[in-house]
This record gives sequence, C-alpha cells and structure tokens, in this order.
Amino acid sequence: MLIILCLVLIGIHALNIYLSGRLVYLGIAPRNVPELWHIYTAPFIHGSWGHLINNLIGLVIFSALCLMRSLRFWLTASIFIITVGGFLTWALARGTLHVGASGWVFGLWSLLILMGWFDRRFGSIAIAVLVVIFYGGMVFGVLPTNARISFESHLFGAIAGAVFASLFAKKSWAQ
Repeated sequence: MLIILCLVLIGIHALNIYLSGRLVYLGIAPRNVPELWHIYTAPFIHGSWGHLINNLIGLVIFSALCLMRSLRFWLTASIFIITVGGFLTWALARGTLHVGASGWVFGLWSLLILMGWFDRRFGSIAIAVLVVIFYGGMVFGVLPTNARISFESHLFGAIAGAVFASLFAKKSWAQ
C-alpha cells in the first residue's frame, strides 16, 4: 500500500517536471471557489524533489504507524485530514498556492500523538511517546518561519489530525 502511494507521488512529480511545473495549478488557491476541489489534488503536487522526499519520509513513517491499527483507520484518518486540513487552508491561508503532502503528514503526526492521550491504550501511548521523542521537533513546523513554506497547511493538518483523534477515540466503532 505504502509502496504504491510512494510510486504514485513520485510518478506525479516526474510528470509535473516533464510538464515544466504545469500541474502546480492543482494546489490550493485560498478562497477560490471553483478550485475548492484542489484540496484533494494539492497533497499529490510538490515543488521539488527535496519537498517530495521530505514529505515521503514522514508520510511513510506515520502512515505505517497508523496502519498498525488498521487500513480502515489510516484511510479514514487520511481522508479526514486531507479534507478538513485542506478546507481550513483554503478558507484561512495566505493568498498563494499551497502544494504538497505536508498537511497530511502533520495531520498523521498529531493524530498519533493525541491517540495516546484520547485512546489511553498501551500501544497508542507507546506510539505517541516514540513520535514525540523522534519527531517532537515538528511542532516548530506549524510556525511561520519561511514565506515559501505553507505553515498554514502544517498547522491546519495538525489541527485536523487532533480533531480526528478526539472523534475516533469517542466512537464505538473505534473499539
């Protein structure tokens, strides 16, 4: 599953390079109503190989940890994070194109941390502790440190992941 996701992201980026960056228009253009649906395409478009590789590393690690729970959990969480985080970026972010899977990555990151808090199962707590120890520094990614980086996508993805953790832990289907 994760290998296929990586190959899709790499293939789309290679196609974007071949097309001289013409797929960038599929990024999130805040408050542009006709392009609201781009919240579902933006995570698959990246500005450079470095941007893609950085997102792939986090996406694979955090997705693998979510997949330990179940494929359904990962898919549901991913769709929720992309939708809610993307919509918040569309509604509230600066007026520039926002591309990349980093909102999704930050959403999975915050989800894994907060599942330890909300779920209170040993496995969830252990994963949360490991994520905080090894990736706690990601918290600084939600701060506006570089005008070329969409901290808004990071922030809103993290918020979406936190909301999903809270909702998931409260649902009977989560058991």
